[in-house]
Amino acid sequence: MSSSALSRRTVVAGGVAVGMLLAGAGAGLATAAPSVPAPSASSGPGRGWVASTMAHMTLEEKVGQLFVQNVYGKDATTPDARNIPLYGVASPAEVVQKYHLGGVIYFAWTDSVQNPPQIAALSNGLQKASLTQDRKVRIPLQVATDQEQGVVTRIGPPATQFPGSMALGAGRSTADARTAAAITGQELKAMGVNTNFAPDSDVNVNALNPVIGTRSFSSDPSLAASMVGAQVQGYQDDADISSSAKHFPGHGDTATDSHVAFPIITHTRQEWEQVDAPPFKSAIAHGIDMIMTAHLNFPALDDSGDPATLSKPIMTGLLRGELGYKGVIITDSLAMQGVRDLYGDAEVAVRALDAGVDQLLMTPAMDDAYAAVLGAVRSGRISRADLDAKVRRVLELKVRRGLVAHPYVDADALDQVVGTPQHLATADAITDRTTTLVKNDTATLPMAVSGKKVLVTGYGVATTQTLADGLAAEGAATTVKQTGSAPSDTAVAEAVAAAEGKDAVVVTTMKAWDKAVTDPNGGQQNLVKALLATGKPVVVVATRDPYDIAYFADAPTYLATYSYSPVAIQSVARVITGAVRPTGKLPVDIPVAGDPATVLYPFGHGLTY
Repeated sequence: MSSSALSRRTVVAGGVAVGMLLAGAGAGLATAAPSVPAPSASSGPGRGWVASTMAHMTLEEKVGQLFVQNVYGKDATTPDARNIPLYGVASPAEVVQKYHLGGVIYFAWTDSVQNPPQIAALSNGLQKASLTQDRKVRIPLQVATDQEQGVVTRIGPPATQFPGSMALGAGRSTADARTAAAITGQELKAMGVNTNFAPDSDVNVNALNPVIGTRSFSSDPSLAASMVGAQVQGYQDDADISSSAKHFPGHGDTATDSHVAFPIITHTRQEWEQVDAPPFKSAIAHGIDMIMTAHLNFPALDDSGDPATLSKPIMTGLLRGELGYKGVIITDSLAMQGVRDLYGDAEVAVRALDAGVDQLLMTPAMDDAYAAVLGAVRSGRISRADLDAKVRRVLELKVRRGLVAHPYVDADALDQVVGTPQHLATADAITDRTTTLVKNDTATLPMAVSGKKVLVTGYGVATTQTLADGLAAEGAATTVKQTGSAPSDTAVAEAVAAAEGKDAVVVTTMKAWDKAVTDPNGGQQNLVKALLATGKPVVVVATRDPYDIAYFADAPTYLATYSYSPVAIQSVARVITGAVRPTGKLPVDIPVAGDPATVLYPFGHGLTY
């Protein structure tokens, strides 16, 4: 399915429906707040610190504030050889000091996130490195991560887990969305993470989107906008950390992953206004601290062929000028292929800043990029006034979020915030309101599993075991046969054999539609069809994208969880057994396989019992 085909179905052929959604489908949802510009520390208590700091900063220090980089290592001062090829120094603290970094970003693959005490200690160590240099200014770091929840979760248990954006869209509750963000933000802040690159603000109108999918709240702009606004409030107003709406101007209608290629969005300007813009407008109206760019080509907004990240018409003309956004603009990772196709890494950094971006995320060529930006300022390609405006926005954000007054966290207080029983219970309750029963033709659900022999098979070692444990807790005798995301013919045959003598089968899928990447031989589709052919009662559970049902449409019983996080899988076990009644409603259309113009299950569909 081409992205343009689904765009036409959603916006043009279905224009009346879209208009109705924009006008009224959000009834019962929180409405966007009136436009509120991002608070400015230059007019509040922090104006003295911002002005004094900028007056004493060197050019090198100012340019350093424009970079947010990943650093390798579980603590600040221990050398890690992986830093040397990137930065020429070994320890995370040395990286921070060498470039006067504005911020760092945490990932599991950099060893930055292992457990809450380690994360808090690393955050404090990096703040100390930033604040104790031999320099006239003392500037705390932005410490960032991508804790969108659901499929993009950097910090796992014991931190409280939620099923992610699309699940919240299925729950339809802006109060739940705000609460989930508030709890996530409070726990991040306790670990010294003061910036969350969330919420995803893309409107996923393309069922074959390989990079957004369940990271989006919905294919409905109104629902997505309401949820985005609620989460901005949760992160910023309730938890007092910075939130970042992404990926501007909208990554929801592409079948290309910008991590590995250069997507093109074929929406018209009117389609952008109707579909892509509302969540970003909602974020701005709720005072969002940061907006992250998208590495994609959007010809209707800029016909130069440049990615949006490097586009002055999009970053300055549209985002700053037309939408009136006054906060910090940050790029998506500059290591992604979507922004590296046309220019070298050093030139990309300069072009992004010249386009209107304030901060550069994860440049893969730090020495070259840092030198190039310094050179661009000295040559006048980037004016001193423009540089100062960018730095001022960054410093104002740091004041606004309390980093200047309170840069360190109390590691001894982690247990009072992170993964508390109250937070975990709230997460369970919210998740129970998101699970969606899409199909129950044979009234297989709810299932009285006590004394029944149940095979749990399909995707995910932890997923299948967690689901089996949930059913066993209700008295089922469970057998687990995990087959992975791309089951071979042998694995399918073994699962079918394991179904013999069982009273019921529960099979989990994960992006079974994606034969391009996840499951090139269609093994998950074959598995489900083979299990259905046994004649046993089969419950299909889509543990990520809800679109899988289109590829085995004769499955009589189908549940969507939108996430394979244990919190979602435990909830679906409660739904299967009837301990919880399903109340989730599809936040997207599910199109017929191979026919994006035909809807198999519409937005808003959902059964209960």
